[in-house]
Amino acid sequence: MSTPARWRNKSPGDLSIELNEITSSDVEMCAQQCVLSGLAWARTGRDERARRLKLAQAKIAGAKEELARGISIETGKPITEALGELGAVIAKFDLTIADADRHLADVPVTDGPNPARVRRRARGVAAVVGPFNFPIHLPHGAIVAYLLAGNTVLFKPSPLAANVCAKYAALFQSVLPPGVLMLVQGGGAEGEAVCVHPAVRSVCFTGSIPVGRRLAVALAGDIGKDVALELGGKCASLILHDADLALAARSVADAMCLTTGQRCNATSRVIIEDTVADAFEALLLKELEKYVPGDPLDPSTKLGPLVNQAAFDRYARLIQNSADRWALRGTAVGSANQKRGHYVTPAVACFSARDEDALRSPLNCEEAFAPILSVVRVKDVDEAVRVHDQTPFGLTASVFTRSRTTFESLVERLEVGNVYANLPTTFSPSTLPFGGLKTSGNRHPGGRGFVRYASDEQAVQEAAGQFDPA
Repeated sequence: MSTPARWRNKSPGDLSIELNEITSSDVEMCAQQCVLSGLAWARTGRDERARRLKLAQAKIAGAKEELARGISIETGKPITEALGELGAVIAKFDLTIADADRHLADVPVTDGPNPARVRRRARGVAAVVGPFNFPIHLPHGAIVAYLLAGNTVLFKPSPLAANVCAKYAALFQSVLPPGVLMLVQGGGAEGEAVCVHPAVRSVCFTGSIPVGRRLAVALAGDIGKDVALELGGKCASLILHDADLALAARSVADAMCLTTGQRCNATSRVIIEDTVADAFEALLLKELEKYVPGDPLDPSTKLGPLVNQAAFDRYARLIQNSADRWALRGTAVGSANQKRGHYVTPAVACFSARDEDALRSPLNCEEAFAPILSVVRVKDVDEAVRVHDQTPFGLTASVFTRSRTTFESLVERLEVGNVYANLPTTFSPSTLPFGGLKTSGNRHPGGRGFVRYASDEQAVQEAAGQFDPA
């Protein structure tokens, strides 16, 4: 959906709240500012760049509550989750600086014919295109990495989180030289424009598969441009006959309802051995009673609204799809706490692995980005793996079992970038890399270590004895 030159977001938790008007940016002007500032920033020592980032960390830490409240109002994320997001943002500075000490340091080469070293060289301008569901945290990881490596940054946030991202960018810009970080507001046209701009040498995009594919095609001719794509998931919890079913039920309920299911690593599928399926479903339905739609600004709320009308309408269409049976048919309720908003309830549909047509339905193959879960019964572990790998995604899988041997065998077999044992699919700490296989990503994982993709390797050698003495 295109975004107009000017727009106002409404709060999805209270549609009577209309936020400040946002104006689309001049992409060319922003890009040129980054170019003009690029050489000086690249020549700034890494220690000085790290010092500036620590100043930004202090600014953001001081505004933590304000930014979290902004996320809740503009995107509908429950305030407790929004505060958690800001905690991860603040911690990311230190994690990235530590990563830079490891990955950006010069490496001497002592076994060659001449004195030599391998150094990391800043690329130039980087484009970071962020999503609405983690409007600060997800782009922030790339922004900090690119800046620390000596690049300037064009930050294009989701138009659905334009106001809160503007506050974040202003705090960051207040401690950086002019033009080092430029905010680009707008929709899909501006997002594509910053990515394809010839001055941009790195792209980090988080979003949908269709847009990611279009970008990959559009950028294919610019061979030297580095592209990192995070494109979503259809993440599953595999629940085996020896699992702790109570733990599995709590984990699945949490991971399907966090951020109202609007996470790429949300649990949207359960693949379960038939012998324990009935017992698990009973426990799951009991757990889901805790997830009642509520005001995202209320600290007790565990299920906020969907982000906008389009997401609300898509949820309504999905719950009308036929299924073998609905263990819990969701409802597009449209209000909570006497406030009109994009509120919905959890939904659980049940399937058999023997029904191949049902396994190809949208409920089983498409990213819902809503609290909708499909439960597929299988006869054994081999069938569980087959069902799991039928989707085009490969982001995160959780395995619930008491057998380490079984878990380790599934680590090898499952086509995903992240595998967890007896944990929710959403338990992805910033201390680990995070990325997917297949159509979930292109092997440039975010999270810990992203700074590896923020610069180029450069080999430097010299003929011995040819320089004048210092």
